[in-house]
Amino acid sequence: MQMRMLGNDGLKVSALGLGCMRMSFGDTPTDKREMIDFLHAAVDRGVTFFDTAEVYGPFTNEELVGEALEPFKGKVVIATKFGFKHDPDKGPSPVVGLDSRPKQIKRVAEASLKRLRVEAIDLFYQHRPDPNVPMEDVTGAVQEMNS
Repeated sequence: MQMRMLGNDGLKVSALGLGCMRMSFGDTPTDKREMIDFLHAAVDRGVTFFDTAEVYGPFTNEELVGEALEPFKGKVVIATKFGFKHDPDKGPSPVVGLDSRPKQIKRVAEASLKRLRVEAIDLFYQHRPDPNVPMEDVTGAVQEMNS
């Protein structure tokens, strides 16, 4: 598998990444064990870059990815996203709106760390731009967490 560098901080990933959204979220039910086996097979084939988000499920996709990739800590890169408002009963949803306030970003990061079963998020980015929050505030919040 060819590898690629992302950014300037030495983050090296497989040229082929795997978006995990439909593994636990979407119009077709999936089998959890089958998806875990699929993720393990992807790693066995050299895939090291996996993408998820708290909004997928919501939450269930990060939980699935965290469980499946836990045995490969340090060998895979997990990307996840923030940026949606949370409905008190249903969690984050595009229907509810956007929320990229620094306080929300930090709350999402803390919760995602637990669901992903990691100590640090490899790539954490904004799902959709929030026109109500200056981009400088968004990038500042993410950069502050990286310090």
